[in-house]
Amino acid sequence: MLETIYSFLVLIFSIVIHEVAHGWMAYRLGDPTAKYQGRLSLNPIAHIDPIGSVLFPIFTLILTRGQGPVFGWAKPVPINPYNFRDQKWGQLKTAIAGPLVNIILAVISGLLIRFLPFSSAIFYLLSVICIVNLSLAIFNLVPVPPLDGSYIFLSFFPAKAQKIEFFFQRYGFLILLLFVFFASDFIGPLVTKVFYLIVGF
Repeated sequence: MLETIYSFLVLIFSIVIHEVAHGWMAYRLGDPTAKYQGRLSLNPIAHIDPIGSVLFPIFTLILTRGQGPVFGWAKPVPINPYNFRDQKWGQLKTAIAGPLVNIILAVISGLLIRFLPFSSAIFYLLSVICIVNLSLAIFNLVPVPPLDGSYIFLSFFPAKAQKIEFFFQRYGFLILLLFVFFASDFIGPLVTKVFYLIVGF
């Protein structure tokens, strides 16, 4: 039970950092919308989405019988791309900021495991941080709304983006549910391989 609670807290913290990274990048690019709406705060209450941050992680825990990976998301950070100084790549930079900060957290925790001698308890705590953040990064890079990967994907197809975006808006959540149902079959092993690559064994 304590391990489950710790994993859930790490997930919430990682999701919050993920969303703050989106808002921070948008702010750096000239859009203050997230800042004005209080979304640059590390307070989880400002970011928690009842479905994506609570019900969906519990659903994936049940679906995978507690073995993970556990997926989730927070309330989307409000942005106004018309405020971006970089109109061509601003949305891409904002979308990729979230997964990137999760990758950075995973790499830092993994390298600590690799190069510093820790007790088994600290090893476990750092391992959860690494694995949860790897799972979030890889999951969010999938090009299906409302995940970041869809915005990254659409950034490379501006001419046809409207038709693709309309299709995703219409069927995106259904595709996402189908994806999650089968996701553990390949995301789990992928996360494990990347984890072993970072920690060195």
